[in-house]
Amino acid sequence: MSVVGSRQYTTYGKQVVEHLISGLAGYPIGIVSGLALGIDGLAHEAALAAGLYTLAVPGSGLSEAVLYPQSHRRIAYKILEAGGGLMSELPPDHPAALWTFPQRNRIMAGMTKATLLIEAGAKSGTLITARLCADYNRELLVVPGSIFSATSIGTHQFLKLGATPVTEAADILAVLGIEVDEQDAATLPLLAPEATLVLSLLSEPRDRDSLIRALCRPVSEASVILMQLEMEGHIMLDAGVYTARTLLPPPLSSVDRNLKS
Repeated sequence: MSVVGSRQYTTYGKQVVEHLISGLAGYPIGIVSGLALGIDGLAHEAALAAGLYTLAVPGSGLSEAVLYPQSHRRIAYKILEAGGGLMSELPPDHPAALWTFPQRNRIMAGMTKATLLIEAGAKSGTLITARLCADYNRELLVVPGSIFSATSIGTHQFLKLGATPVTEAADILAVLGIEVDEQDAATLPLLAPEATLVLSLLSEPRDRDSLIRALCRPVSEASVILMQLEMEGHIMLDAGVYTARTLLPPPLSSVDRNLKS
């Protein structure tokens, strides 16, 4: 699956990349992206963290002198060390240019069964890859975003045209025809009462001070709880704002409660 998106990503976009790709861990799927700044780089990093094969198709040749962007050489080395690959149809020493990126986009769209679009503005170059999916009879998957966000204009455009919406990793696996492990799908996180309370308070992102006040605990105790949850990957702190990374299990229905009893 190719993963594409905006260079100017939001915190939401970063969370989406990490959440969806981590949910693909253990399944026979590889992640292809363009090594670019933004969503591309995040996709490669998330694939490596999940133990998935990942392939980078940069908009340049592959020699170290011209590899674009230079700031992502570290990611390129990590990809190779993990057994992934770098691929380009350009000569090794060919530098990146405006025309090389649309050209490499056709490779990404054509070599994968599906493309996942995460955040794209109205005139984003990422939309070129999305359009090519239709030309090549490939699946286009789109992550919905906020209707108030400029980085969602392009993604929502393709949702209106019939692209497949994706809200969880199981959506991706279904499109690719990969059977979901029922045990994994049925497993819900066992959360301590403190974690459940914090996650219930993070139905929307909250700044640190307001979250601590809402916990009604001493500041030192609340800080320890938040730090522990962040280390366990349940929540994330970015620019002083906490967001949830773990979904709370749905509340039990009356039938479920009777069965439990």
